[in-house]
Amino acid sequence: MKQYDHKIIDCTIRDGGLTNNWDFSVEFVQDMYKGLSAAGVEYMEIGYKNSPKLLKGAPAGPWRFLDEGFLREVLPQKTDTKLSALVDIGRVDENDILPREESMLDMIRVACYNHDLDKGLELVKKFHNMGYETSLNIMALSHVMENDLNEAFIAINNSPVDVVYIVDSYGSMDHKDVDYMVTKFQRLIPEKTLGVHMHNNMQLAFSNTIVGADKGVTFLDSSVYGMGRGAGNCTTELLVSYLKNPRYDVKPVLDIIEKHMIAMREKIEWGYLIPYMIAGVLDEHPRTAIAQLASEDRNKFSEFYDKLTNTEIIVPSK
Repeated sequence: MKQYDHKIIDCTIRDGGLTNNWDFSVEFVQDMYKGLSAAGVEYMEIGYKNSPKLLKGAPAGPWRFLDEGFLREVLPQKTDTKLSALVDIGRVDENDILPREESMLDMIRVACYNHDLDKGLELVKKFHNMGYETSLNIMALSHVMENDLNEAFIAINNSPVDVVYIVDSYGSMDHKDVDYMVTKFQRLIPEKTLGVHMHNNMQLAFSNTIVGADKGVTFLDSSVYGMGRGAGNCTTELLVSYLKNPRYDVKPVLDIIEKHMIAMREKIEWGYLIPYMIAGVLDEHPRTAIAQLASEDRNKFSEFYDKLTNTEIIVPSK
């Protein structure tokens, strides 16, 4: 593995917020930023920069709808660790985004499905022109047809986007899939920097991330203690420990886990669980497993498996 070529984006606040409706205390976020800075992590994704008026009836913690004034109160002094935020197609009003020189944010990442690629790239262009570092996160890659992806690369090549992400939305990829995707992206969008965002349905998030890193992917997403939607993400503490970079120090990350996340994990459920495993193996959206775990039948694993695999059509008798 090439040394020192990688950049970690810790997504604990943004992706982890999907588990608790972004109900994080200011102290927790401050300690997270302080700890990640001391650990040498290059970026912290501090939430979503979506617009409340476009998500009516969806109350959430402040990290769901980041406000610049609030951010300045939370983090009056920035460190070398940059701040990023994610936006979703149809959920952000670009008029709510300040120019980068007036913002606490350094990077804005645009998440979209392949069928909304044109809208995603239009947002990327606007944010690029405002001075931000940008990324495009194409979700659910395992469900994108080859010819559609090839067409997408043409548009991506003509866009100013800085980083293009390989996203394992369903936690269904293994090392062969990551190897194939990274090789394909490198061949067809050779001028773009690449990133990987892996989910841990099959306990492969860390190994898949390392496969990407070993193949030359620069941006590596992770979260402290793996906190993220469903099965969670590649763990920051493992990534910091494994990468051979003297700037990284795992101890501040361990302090965050010890101070905050052991108790948090007792109240909020995330990480490897059998329904998430089943959904990952079958390349299903995690919402199916989330619904199963919220039901009275949460531990009826065989029944859940049958539900997702039974394709028989029952014809009523005449």
